[in-house]
Amino acid sequence: MEINIDKSSGFCFGVINAIKVAEEQLDQHGSLFCLGDIVHNNKEVERLKTKGLVIIDHQDFRKLKNTRVLIRAHGEPPETYSIARENQIQLIDASCPVVLKLQNKIKKGYEKIRDIEGQVVIFGKEGHAEVNGLTGQTGNNAIVVGSGFENLDKIDFTKPITLFSQTTQSKEQYEELIRHIRERMMQKNCNPDINLQISRSICGQVSNRGPHMAKFAKDHDLVIFVSGKKSSNGRYLFEICRQNNPNSYFISDKNELRIDWFKDARKVGICGATSTPMWLMEEIASEIGTYA
Repeated sequence: MEINIDKSSGFCFGVINAIKVAEEQLDQHGSLFCLGDIVHNNKEVERLKTKGLVIIDHQDFRKLKNTRVLIRAHGEPPETYSIARENQIQLIDASCPVVLKLQNKIKKGYEKIRDIEGQVVIFGKEGHAEVNGLTGQTGNNAIVVGSGFENLDKIDFTKPITLFSQTTQSKEQYEELIRHIRERMMQKNCNPDINLQISRSICGQVSNRGPHMAKFAKDHDLVIFVSGKKSSNGRYLFEICRQNNPNSYFISDKNELRIDWFKDARKVGICGATSTPMWLMEEIASEIGTYA
């Protein structure tokens, strides 16, 4: 049985940087608070916890004073920075540069469109850490529309719209949402060519993995997709694998493998999300190797 790990899978540069920063702080100080899971992969979170990383939520964060707290790659809303200043908390900011750039664009877009009673719409997962940081740039006045087009009816299609996307969303679904919004605006006699401003804010490093993942899945008899269950990016990429190879299985740990999956497989592919560590895929490859 041939076993191949997709070398293009694994951490994106934003996650790589956040983990690098965390490890440097842990080596220097022995412990560090992190606001939310540093990455949506429980195995990597567990590894860093053993080195001294302490995961806290926003309620815990409000109670801290005179300490250091890591901001993960997803970014944070302005309120987090205000609380840090009030409580003398030193923020170790590992926000992804792509996310920070998008936050700035949304802030400026909101300030501009607010003056003409328009709306900021964000295509993303409501409640997701990155989306919370993005909506925070609008004082939480943005309308979040999900992949199933939830909250679409909250948009007033008679008024100007500035549209953004969470960085890890599907390009194809974003284009579909744009078509829906344009149609609704035209139905309300609101010209989208004038009143709809679109920002192409999906991260290229993430979106380019889709076509690659499709080819990788087709090239193998069986695909093991490795991801944390909290990862939006993981669910999106796994669905691409499954569409191109029905013999695709989503796991988070080697203990979820089933030997009967590999009965007739000659060529097995292992791949994962932008939040999946390479060491975990290698560990799973070693386990599968014992089935041969």
